[in-house]
Amino acid sequence: MTGPVLAVDQGTSGTKALVICPERGVIGTGFAAVRPRFLPGGLVEVDPAQLYDSVVDAGRRALAEAREPVVALGLANQGETVLAWDPGTGRPLTDALVWQDRRAEPVCVELAPHEDELRQLTGLPVDPYFAAPKMAWIRRNRTREGVVTTSDAWLVHRLTGAYATDAATAGRTQLLDLDRVQWSPRALDLYGLSGERLPDVVDTAGPVGTTTAFGPRIPLTGLIVDQQAALLAQHITEPGGAKCTYGTGAFLLAHTGDTPRRGNSGLVSCVAWRLAGRTAYCLDGQVYTAASAVRWLTDLGVIKGAADLDPVGASVPDSGGVTFVPALAGLAAPWWRGDLRGSLTGLGLDTTPGHVVRALCEGLAAQVVDLADAAASDLGSPLAALRVDGGLTRSTLLMQTQADLLQLPVEVSALPDATALGVGVLARLGAEPGLTVAEALPDWKPAAVYEPRITADEAAERLAAFRRAVAALLDGTPA
Repeated sequence: MTGPVLAVDQGTSGTKALVICPERGVIGTGFAAVRPRFLPGGLVEVDPAQLYDSVVDAGRRALAEAREPVVALGLANQGETVLAWDPGTGRPLTDALVWQDRRAEPVCVELAPHEDELRQLTGLPVDPYFAAPKMAWIRRNRTREGVVTTSDAWLVHRLTGAYATDAATAGRTQLLDLDRVQWSPRALDLYGLSGERLPDVVDTAGPVGTTTAFGPRIPLTGLIVDQQAALLAQHITEPGGAKCTYGTGAFLLAHTGDTPRRGNSGLVSCVAWRLAGRTAYCLDGQVYTAASAVRWLTDLGVIKGAADLDPVGASVPDSGGVTFVPALAGLAAPWWRGDLRGSLTGLGLDTTPGHVVRALCEGLAAQVVDLADAAASDLGSPLAALRVDGGLTRSTLLMQTQADLLQLPVEVSALPDATALGVGVLARLGAEPGLTVAEALPDWKPAAVYEPRITADEAAERLAAFRRAVAALLDGTPA
């Protein structure tokens, strides 16, 4: 069953769809914007109808451009965005709480005595970032009706009528037994969700159902959470490799093989994918604000957009003593302090937009260095390089800063839409039993490789300044 597949990446700020041909590569693209609402108190929500409409719109546009039939559909999702909905009609019963939303903090405070148990069981810390606290909050504060799930289960139901989520997305809820890859009765009990009807946990590649939402009848054969899709597209299919995706946030994942690696570094342990019943695992570290921090600077009028990072940053030789901790939605791994706010220090009358841009790039890169160091610690060996993808990899300034502070080569993917390409691979694997991962993956080569241009001592000095600023935030806020 060779032929093009439709790969759909439903993300935070929009949905990207690609029609991918095994011989000719991408032959059709489509995009539809999504506009989450950022509300006071760390609340982030979105109308679920926008999510579904964006999937259909982007998919139809990609198919219209390709003008060829597809043999299968793959769907990637945001991971920790949740809503309640009626399984009889598919009608949403609440807005969707986006992964960045912090309103479930009180649920997490209550569960603090069980944090070690939950982390051992699920691989995840107790934090509002994950799905289970948001699901519990919805049940307490919004509705007891219908089902409450991650957004992918609702989208799959709307598209096909099936009630399913994939193993990698289920692993982002804090309700999945990480070793057994099954829903955990104990975790459900601790969150007060024992009576919930949860979706079936399916492989990341395999037949789920069929849809006519895009016009023709198409089998849905690939499902996965976005960052794991990018890990696959970056050809990191064996232990030891790592990738970082620079999107709304920045996400570093390192493959750990067929057993979960539970370290003490602050990274989370989760399912990478499950193929033919066999589970691969990864370590995951998060920076909550990357492109969203660039958008914040844009909204303030400091720059006109992400394309300004390089020309504005190039107007000065360094950050001029300015240090930016861009924790605009809190600090994630390895600190797990979502209650913290960002800081911008070292400002003077001589500070220019260029200094602030450089400080932002250093702040983003320094957080990724801490994630890479944590991954190396948990893996027991240093990383040899970092593969990167996502919109912000277009910034030479950010990528060079990343290589400088990391003191490793940074290999930029030639394929900018790694998440969609990864779920396209899974759609093909699900549609063609017997095909291997190596056969399904497109060739990988970097579009650019950034080598460090500063000494290890200078990198350590710049990282130390950032870490002092983080320490000041940690010390200045009650734990």
